Amino acid sequence: MAKTANLYARIEPDLKEQAESILTALGIPASNAITMFYKQIVLQRGMPFEIRLQAKKPLDMSALTQEQLNAELQKGYDDVLAGRTKSADQVFDAIWREYGVERV
Repeated sequence: MAKTANLYARIEPDLKEQAESILTALGIPASNAITMFYKQIVLQRGMPFEIRLQAKKPLDMSALTQEQLNAELQKGYDDVLAGRTKSADQVFDAIWREYGVERV
């Protein structure tokens, strides 16, 4: 089928530059990447990836002051003393489930 339809979209210039740099390295023209994306929308009958809000933003320990870091460490220590702990297996199972990875 001939490509006769045009698509106009406004995006952030920096985002466009970064994406096109990656596409160039892959040898894929931007128009082909957009066509691939649209084809996947049709095949999947929706977005070709999961869209959801992150449940809770991970804590960036490097951005904490010494006082904040000490408070976070104290919370963890208090949890251990109160028995609010999980085994490594439970934690990894939850991570694998959240990211849709099958446990081997």
